[in-house]
Amino acid sequence: MTTKFQLKFNELAPDLSLLDTNGKPVQLSSLWKDKVLILAFTRHFGCPQCKEMIDQLIDAHPALTEKGFRLALVSHSTPEEAKKFFEQRAPTATCLADPGRSAYRAYGLYRGTFWQTLISPRIWSSNKRLEKTKGYKPELPRPGQDAYQMSGTFIIGTDGRIRMPYYYDDIADHPPVDLILHGVMGADWKKPFDQKPLA
Repeated sequence: MTTKFQLKFNELAPDLSLLDTNGKPVQLSSLWKDKVLILAFTRHFGCPQCKEMIDQLIDAHPALTEKGFRLALVSHSTPEEAKKFFEQRAPTATCLADPGRSAYRAYGLYRGTFWQTLISPRIWSSNKRLEKTKGYKPELPRPGQDAYQMSGTFIIGTDGRIRMPYYYDDIADHPPVDLILHGVMGADWKKPFDQKPLA
């Protein structure tokens, strides 16, 4: 049985090799070596909240790029499925496939509870809002994807350390773009932090 954990502020980010949408390996450290990386893990492609999260990040992508960020989106699908989905929804981002979910596990992202993924009142409210405003309805996961998989967002500095680990309380919870752009109380994501990781 896998022991669950969560990464903490200022810990070294796990450096794994994932696949791009053409099936070629991409080392995560190659993405943060020269720019602060926003690493956003998605759930499954039928999830309305994931579509909203991607929409918000892509809408803000010019501002993120101007501030020196690199945006990478990770799915637990095959490269082929990821290519179909991300070419439509996130053509300007770096898009990666992790069908074995090794990066999900390394970053402390596991299967959520029934409450976190289906029946929280916030999810129902979010579903109604997204159907009304964008026409997004909950759909079944594609083959190989898991409706219970949780997502998360991580900001990683050029030193390979986690500036912000954001774990969702439920699937309707994702970090505001303003938080990513401007940091916690104006923190500079590019500035190294010399202290030990928080316990």
